[in-house]
Amino acid sequence: MPEAPDSLICPATDIFNAPHVDQQIADATAGLKDPTDIRAVVVPILMQARKDGMDAIAAAFADQPFAARPTTRAYTWLTDCIVVTAMDVATRLLSPAAPNERLALIAVGGYGRGEMAPYSDVDLLFLTPQKITEWAETVIESMLYILWDLRLKVGHSSRTVKDCIRLGKEDFTIRTALLEHRVLTGDHALAKELDQKLWSDLFKNTAPEFIEAKLAERDARHMRQGGQRYVVEPNVKEGKGGLRDLQSLFWISKYLHRVQNTEELVRLKVFTADEYQTFIRAEDFLWAVRCHLHLITKRAADQLTFDLQVEVADRMGYKDKGGRRAVEHFMQDYFRHATATGDLTRIFLTKLEAMHVKSGPLLERIFRRTPKTKPGYKVIHNRLAVENEKKFLSDKMNLLRLFEEGLRTGMLIHPDAMRLVTANLHLIDDDMRTTREAQRIFLDLLLKHGNPERALRRMNELGILAAFIPEFEPIVAMMQFNMYHHYTVDEHIIQCIKVLSEIEHGDLVEELPVASSILENGVNRRVLYIALLLHDIGKGRDEDHSVLGAQIARKVAPRLGLNKVECETVEWLVRYHLLMSDMAQKRDLSDPRTLRDFAKAVKNRKRLDLLTVLTVCDIRGVGPGTWNNWKAMLLRQLHRETAQALEHGLEELNRENRGAEARRQLREALDGWDPAALRHESGRHYAPYWQGLDTATQVIFANLLRDIPDDEVRIDLHLDADRDATRACFALVDHPGIFSRLAGALALVGANVVDARTYTSNDGYATAAFWIQDADGHPYEQARLSRLRQMILKTLKGEIVATEAIKSRDKIKKRERAFKVPTSIMFDNEGSEIYTIIEVDTRDRPGLLFDLTRTLANNNVYIASAVIATYGEQVVDTFYVKDMFGLKFHSAAKQKALERKLREAIDKGVERAIS
Repeated sequence: MPEAPDSLICPATDIFNAPHVDQQIADATAGLKDPTDIRAVVVPILMQARKDGMDAIAAAFADQPFAARPTTRAYTWLTDCIVVTAMDVATRLLSPAAPNERLALIAVGGYGRGEMAPYSDVDLLFLTPQKITEWAETVIESMLYILWDLRLKVGHSSRTVKDCIRLGKEDFTIRTALLEHRVLTGDHALAKELDQKLWSDLFKNTAPEFIEAKLAERDARHMRQGGQRYVVEPNVKEGKGGLRDLQSLFWISKYLHRVQNTEELVRLKVFTADEYQTFIRAEDFLWAVRCHLHLITKRAADQLTFDLQVEVADRMGYKDKGGRRAVEHFMQDYFRHATATGDLTRIFLTKLEAMHVKSGPLLERIFRRTPKTKPGYKVIHNRLAVENEKKFLSDKMNLLRLFEEGLRTGMLIHPDAMRLVTANLHLIDDDMRTTREAQRIFLDLLLKHGNPERALRRMNELGILAAFIPEFEPIVAMMQFNMYHHYTVDEHIIQCIKVLSEIEHGDLVEELPVASSILENGVNRRVLYIALLLHDIGKGRDEDHSVLGAQIARKVAPRLGLNKVECETVEWLVRYHLLMSDMAQKRDLSDPRTLRDFAKAVKNRKRLDLLTVLTVCDIRGVGPGTWNNWKAMLLRQLHRETAQALEHGLEELNRENRGAEARRQLREALDGWDPAALRHESGRHYAPYWQGLDTATQVIFANLLRDIPDDEVRIDLHLDADRDATRACFALVDHPGIFSRLAGALALVGANVVDARTYTSNDGYATAAFWIQDADGHPYEQARLSRLRQMILKTLKGEIVATEAIKSRDKIKKRERAFKVPTSIMFDNEGSEIYTIIEVDTRDRPGLLFDLTRTLANNNVYIASAVIATYGEQVVDTFYVKDMFGLKFHSAAKQKALERKLREAIDKGVERAIS
């Protein structure tokens, strides 16, 4: 039996009591000869021993939830005991060895390294001197049956020493597994021969090819995992900044230097003592997280999904504090360790280049021309380095100038220079922050060199950004626990600034014509960049982050060298950075009051233009797929109409003017219609209809309504490319609850409603327009429209009862149940001239809109339009409504009664969705 290693998470005998197990096996197998019978009594003994050991480790780990190393050693030792006992049973009881038979049992891969999570694979190599014999084959088979009966996930191979060398030359995965071999039991002389041959015949003089293979493998792995360190559901093992990155450093080190542990990298001057401690902290943290993941899921799970993040944070003892959930504090720590892993990798790879065992990037090898650097700098392996550290540190401004020189020359900064900066962050004090030179350098990094994203990201990773702007430090690696934001807060800000820089360079003219033209015509760039840098700086506290952010901006903007007027504009932009997005996505832009209120808030064209660009960058910076034609169309419309109002006066925004123009355009579009039919069509609709729909949609309704029988429902389904949605138009005889029935029909086919409006004509017909998308946020393909039409018709005719049919479809996925979205219901009688606006902010789910509209219909509420804004798992459904007498809901009692019923509908729906 292997000797118990030091520092296990709990006493070795609690994990595996070898004498007791051996005695149990001896007693149970006494007198048995048949291998099947022997295995039948041995397996339950080992099964119980393994269960007891797993329980003991899990209990001890629960008490010490960060003690990763003692835990992984404990799981490895328990596995060793089980495997060696199984081998002993196979060779002693099932197939006693004949003379001259040789077999070595070797652990390889992560098991060989001695790092195991609860449900890690058990990778074994059965080593024989020559071709496998009948005895060896029987032993291996007997042993594997025992391990499989124990439900261990075993990866195994049977090879000779010669096979190992040959296959290792052909396959880098096999070579890596062999690099970490560890003899468990059997013929130790044979195992020693393998070790010698590996180092003399396989590993020797092949380091460059191994390193290139491992780095290519790493890059491919990162791309599969999303290519970002800050993905919201990271893979602890395979993701960027994860365990595999740290393991890759160790593999390369072992291959190059034959090190047995990472501590030797300090002696070899690859890492400083502090960097080694960073390595250990990151490795311990990530292994602890991985072990908790395995224990929660009872399987080899490495993806930190949203629901598991909450459970891991709880197991590791994180608590809600400072206005943030425990899971957000946990994930902030996770991302900081992932960043540290990236820094260590960068340092390590540069050391390899210095040793000439790793090639530089291909483009750098092709274009060897070295840029001319300013005095005080030198170039090492095409990276910007510091010539004299002491002289460099004598002027603390050099801590910023380094990044300016990096952008000016286009070179990456050498890790030794990065180390120097990180070790001297204390030099950045209040005096330095307020000097004109520091302000100039920082603003130039944003405004002058054309690549502010690169400078900010590197400064952020090294701690310079938080040192220069201390108010930035709390949001570094801060996770926003929701499905809407793809990045941490600091990375989101950097992504926003990247978008702004791309617009400035003319890269997004076709996608963002309005923002591009605004920048082309000229704005205050200092204001815009600083406002973007600070717009989310107030996140993570109890207060409204826009209000707190504006207070912070009031202090920071002057310190960055902005004048009084610029500071006031930055403060206003930070305070109201969500205003335009909210107006565009949560309000009906056809209502004149919406535009008037927005125009009054922005006051002038300069602020409107700045806020428009900031809003575009903010939305695009949320993550891939967040920006779409729908949002672009809404923002373009809001900007255009507000600009006109600011230029020509707010009185331009009235229903009469817009209605008369809409009728004129419809008459032109219906050229060829009979004059009487044209008069009838242009006279049958009330004022809201004319301003609420574009001319193309009004033409569709005109054709649907023409000679419509009272018993017919007419439907038109077409792509609306400008809005990235399918437009569904319905014409039918009006009756109470029509909006709700249509919403139910659409929910049944899995349609997400993004905008909707319904109007009643003066001759008793309902015209309803819904803009819908499929589950992936795209318009419906042409081939799916026929089924969509059939389902809607069946529901409207009563052949399908939506309230029953929707129950099986209205489900919240398990991984999304961890999100907490409090319900907020607001009544607004000021935002529209003729409607009460009811805004429902709550948890999104497939049947929500149907539940809400059904509740409103049952309470005799007429819905004129609905605007739906979705932010990941959160949705804001805004309804423009009247009561049964055509009046607003002014009574506080009526509002409270309606709010109570809406909340009841939401609560019941959530119960149904998670049941």
